[in-house]
Amino acid sequence: MKDLQREKVFGGVLGLAVGDALGVPVEFAGRAGLRADPVTGMREYGTHHQPAGTWSDDSSLAFCLAETLCLGGLDLEDLADRFVAWLYKGYWTPHGDVFDAGGTTRVAIGRLKSGVEPTKAGPDNEDNNGNGSLMRILPLAFYVESKEVGEQFRLAHEVSCLTHGHLRSQMACGIYTHFLVNLLKGDTLHTAYANIVRTAREFYSSQPAFTAELSHFSRVLTGTIHLLPERDIRSTVYVVDTLEASIWCLLNTSSYRDAVLKAVNLGEDTDTTGAVTGGAAGIYYGLSGIPTEWLKVLVKGEEIADLCERLGKTLCGSYLHNLVHT
Repeated sequence: MKDLQREKVFGGVLGLAVGDALGVPVEFAGRAGLRADPVTGMREYGTHHQPAGTWSDDSSLAFCLAETLCLGGLDLEDLADRFVAWLYKGYWTPHGDVFDAGGTTRVAIGRLKSGVEPTKAGPDNEDNNGNGSLMRILPLAFYVESKEVGEQFRLAHEVSCLTHGHLRSQMACGIYTHFLVNLLKGDTLHTAYANIVRTAREFYSSQPAFTAELSHFSRVLTGTIHLLPERDIRSTVYVVDTLEASIWCLLNTSSYRDAVLKAVNLGEDTDTTGAVTGGAAGIYYGLSGIPTEWLKVLVKGEEIADLCERLGKTLCGSYLHNLVHT
């Protein structure tokens, strides 16, 4: 594997975790308060009283997906088992227990535990459109990169459905995954964005079940969301808000550091906006773009790097050297 490809695998997964960890201490903080006392680096304690570098369920569930993909394919039953192990046994948690989990995700994993089919476990009411599937979808991009566009969307929808079954959540995952694939192929941020605007409109307009949902993505699919002022960007747990905010942050910055700090300092659902922005920024800027001082305090950094190595080796057929703490 070429060094650039290594940078993107490590950058994407570690970038997600770092963005998540930056946001954990200030989750639910208001924008005005963060404007007065902005996050500039890793903090300790705060909202969830966790040590510096602690990531949340966003990263845990993304790591579960990465572990499944390390088996060489997308096995939804295996992924379901890992989600259950996370919630009930502390699997892939930073300190052995779950300190943050969304309500829809909890309900869905309870259904998975009881034997419900993975693609039918996620609640699918309109009020179940939190960002809980979007926050963990990033590893799928490495798996679907070489697949045709329709298959990329379809698999993103399936992975979303384990916890979030509504069509809107599925679409958000499909749009973001295709955006990441464009970055993996070498597009600039603005080109990747222009491509998803065109491709998502074409694909979802041809799918009757999804067409009625397109209006909810009207702002992101205009191709000009980056021109909106910050006051018009929302950073709540609503999946469309998270997708919009993350793309807005990426298109209005020019480094990993600036992108994730802009995301976290939007306030409210800071860990997830940080994670979704950080994952894409990590793919685009590479591992070398993530500040070393943040990587050094990331909880279980070595274990995450090993996961990146195994993921890259499995999906790309080449050994990945550990680039962290060197």
